[in-house]
Amino acid sequence: MDLTHRPRRLRQDRVRGLVSETSLEPADLIAPVFVDATTDERRPIETMPGHERVPIDEAVARVEEVLETGVEAVMLFGIPESKDPEGTRAWAADGVVQEATRRITAETDAYVITDVCLCEYTDHGHCGPLEEELRGEDVTEGGPACDPIRTVDNDATLEALDRIAVSHAEAGADMIAPSGMMDGMVAAIREGLDREGFEHVPIMSYAAKYESAFYGPFRDAADGAPAFGDRRHYQMDPANAREAMREVRLDVEQGADVLMVKPALPYLDIVADLRREFDHPVAAYNVSGEYAMLQAAAEKGWLDLEDVAHESLLSIKRAGADLILTYFAEDVAAALSS
Repeated sequence: MDLTHRPRRLRQDRVRGLVSETSLEPADLIAPVFVDATTDERRPIETMPGHERVPIDEAVARVEEVLETGVEAVMLFGIPESKDPEGTRAWAADGVVQEATRRITAETDAYVITDVCLCEYTDHGHCGPLEEELRGEDVTEGGPACDPIRTVDNDATLEALDRIAVSHAEAGADMIAPSGMMDGMVAAIREGLDREGFEHVPIMSYAAKYESAFYGPFRDAADGAPAFGDRRHYQMDPANAREAMREVRLDVEQGADVLMVKPALPYLDIVADLRREFDHPVAAYNVSGEYAMLQAAAEKGWLDLEDVAHESLLSIKRAGADLILTYFAEDVAAALSS
C-alpha cells in the first residue's frame, strides 16, 4: 500500500490553522437592526429568537450593542408609523429609517447601510405601487368579464426608490441597499444620488434575490408580508441560475458597487458563480429562515447552535462572499473575538 500522500499530516492541531484556506472575521459581518416607529419599548421577534424591534429612541443603544461584539456594520430596516398604497412614509424626511440613521451616524462609528424597498411601507405589502391588468380569454369590449390582476408598477416604483435613496443619503446613510428586484433600480438610484451630490455613496444591490420560502420570519419581523398573492413576478425563480448572471450583469452595468445574493445557503452556487464572473465585492444574505431553522433545531438539542452558525457562515465565505448579512452576526462575532 502506497501511503506517500497523507493529507492528515496537515490536520494536526498546531498546523491546522496555518493551512486553513478560509477565515471568518467580525469585520466580514453585517448585523440587521429593526427600528419600529409604532412602539416605545423593545419587542422580541417571536420567530427570530434573540432579535427584537427597537423604538427610535433605542436605535443608538441597539447599534452600540452590535459594535461591542466587533461587528462594524449594520443594516437598518424600518417599521413605519403608518402605511398607504404608495408607501409614502418610506421617503419622508421624518421617517423611521431617516431618523434612526441621523441618530446612529451622529452618536456611533457604525457603518450604516439602509434597506431601500417599499414592502414595509405599503398597506398591501408589495414592493411598489400597484397597477391593474386585465387577463382572460376575451378582454374585448362586450366579452366575458375578467378580474383585474394587480401587479407592481415597475417604472413608478423606480421614481419612489430614487426618492427613498436620496432621503437616506441626506440622513447620513453610508451605503444604500435596494432590495425590490425592480428592473432598472440601480440606474434610477445612482442617477438620483449623483444628481443630489451623493456620488460618494455606494450601492449594494440585491442583484440576485430569489422568491424564496426562507423569508417568513423576516416578514413577521418587519410587517412586510404581502396582503395578497406573492412576489414571483419580480423576485427570481429558484430554478434559475443563468438568469442570475443576467440580472447581476445588468446591475453592474448600471453602477452597482456591491452584489448581493439572497438567500445565502440554498444559493451558494450563485455566490460562487458571481465570485468567478465579476470582480466586484460579493455579499450574501443569510436570511431569517436559515437562522430560524438552526435556532429551532438547537432548542430541541439536535444541533450545537454556536458550531452550526459558525460553519454556516464559513461555508458562505468559502463560496466567495466578501460580506455576510446575518442574524448570527453578534453571536458569531463575539465567539470569534473570544
